Amino acid sequence: MAKQDFYATLGVARDAGTEELKKAYRKLAMQFHPDRNPGDKQAEAKFKEVNEAYDILKDDQKRAAYDRYGHAAFEQGGQGGFGGGFDFQAAGGMGDIFEQMFGEFMGGRRGGGAGRTRAGNDIRAAVEIELTEAFAGTKANVRVPTRVVCDACSGTGSEDKNRAADTCSTCKGTGKLRTQQGFFLVERTCPTCGGAGRTIRNPCKVCHGVGTVGRERTLQVQIPPGVEDGTRIRLAGEGEAGGQGAPPGDLYVHVAIRPHAIFQRDGSNILMRVPLRMTQAALGGDVEVPSIDSSKAKVKIPPGTQTGDQFRLRGKGFSVLRSAVRGDMYIQVSVETPQHLTRRQRELLEEFELEAEGHGKGSPESEGFFSKVKEFFEGGRG
Repeated sequence: MAKQDFYATLGVARDAGTEELKKAYRKLAMQFHPDRNPGDKQAEAKFKEVNEAYDILKDDQKRAAYDRYGHAAFEQGGQGGFGGGFDFQAAGGMGDIFEQMFGEFMGGRRGGGAGRTRAGNDIRAAVEIELTEAFAGTKANVRVPTRVVCDACSGTGSEDKNRAADTCSTCKGTGKLRTQQGFFLVERTCPTCGGAGRTIRNPCKVCHGVGTVGRERTLQVQIPPGVEDGTRIRLAGEGEAGGQGAPPGDLYVHVAIRPHAIFQRDGSNILMRVPLRMTQAALGGDVEVPSIDSSKAKVKIPPGTQTGDQFRLRGKGFSVLRSAVRGDMYIQVSVETPQHLTRRQRELLEEFELEAEGHGKGSPESEGFFSKVKEFFEGGRG
């Protein structure tokens, strides 16, 4: 079966630059990486194709040879018109290319290089807290399904405590196998030991040689004051235990904050909408409002306050992460029109309206608007 064009494999044009090649490779390598597609042979094959294509095209000399001779430049020891003037031996193989670009991104190489069992998987959990708890900080319990060290074999994976594992006979303890393809050495994980470099002769009957068993744990997470909605908190070493003595993964807890009935957070500030009776807004006075720290604060409302007017209370806002400073609280006023009037209330308001019409200065915004409306129609533009 003919190989696909390397540029088509990466999905780039033939004149693609270095950064475009790298971006395309990163995207495809993450998509088809074996750690993300366990047991998927097609994804594994695609991953190898992507690595091979990028290994050639990222190198200027190899790319020039490929552009001129195609795949023939790298087959049968470099025959097919391409001379032996270049040293194309890949020292680290495809695995090293991915390792250099992504480091510990995939979480499976923290335990070191060849011949070591991969570290335990990271775990993700979520916790939901109240806005007041985010302000003051709190401790939350999180229940997570995980894997812990097997008690029966103390994590060795072997029934024989004196001889836990033997050196893998296939890879001789390296955890990797290398094969020559033309000018290149292609490196892959040893299928016998799975990259551990060791094989267990007498597997533990409880964990079947893995060294870990499934279990649900309850962990307490310290949530600091001022935490934002969507914050991710990392608990190092609290993820799944690593097999056969490898280090554990980490636990990542995502924090969600429930909406509050009174307070609305805006960064380090707090917004509060306060409805006022029409008479309160007209006459003015003091209004007592709550603060998120459970204290009370007085807001002086001046006579003639309108809907949308804001009042600022300094230092009454939200706590700032890793700081003793607090933001401010903003009170936004909404003037409420009375409903279900009694006869006496209606009479008083009618008297008030008659006097307001005669006075002519009680509602400047309303009077200004209708004055402009009058001018509009008198000007013949109605």
